[in-house]
Amino acid sequence: MATIEECRAALERLAGNMGGADGDVRAAAGPARTVSCHVTDLDVTFAGRMADGRIEVRETLPGPPRERARIRLAMTGDDLVALVGGDLEFARAWGSGRVRLEAGLRDLLRLRKLL
Repeated sequence: MATIEECRAALERLAGNMGGADGDVRAAAGPARTVSCHVTDLDVTFAGRMADGRIEVRETLPGPPRERARIRLAMTGDDLVALVGGDLEFARAWGSGRVRLEAGLRDLLRLRKLL
């Protein structure tokens, strides 16, 4: 089982990957949005903002998200590490229910380029 530190490192790696991405992927991030990632097996939530093509994790909170972020993800720590590491395909994980993603339609259309 992935640790909180490994999950935070995976999110920081994702943020770095997004920051170094080409214009189309960076543009897909669109306007600033609040974002949360609930790691279900650790029962911890990483909360922050996505802006300028980057994700900034601002808080690590126990339990599920306290506030409703515009973009909400939920998955196990192992799945988070595997997704960021390229060992798990997002579409397959989402389709099978291993990853939950909640966002408005406009955000979902933008995120398909990122994920």
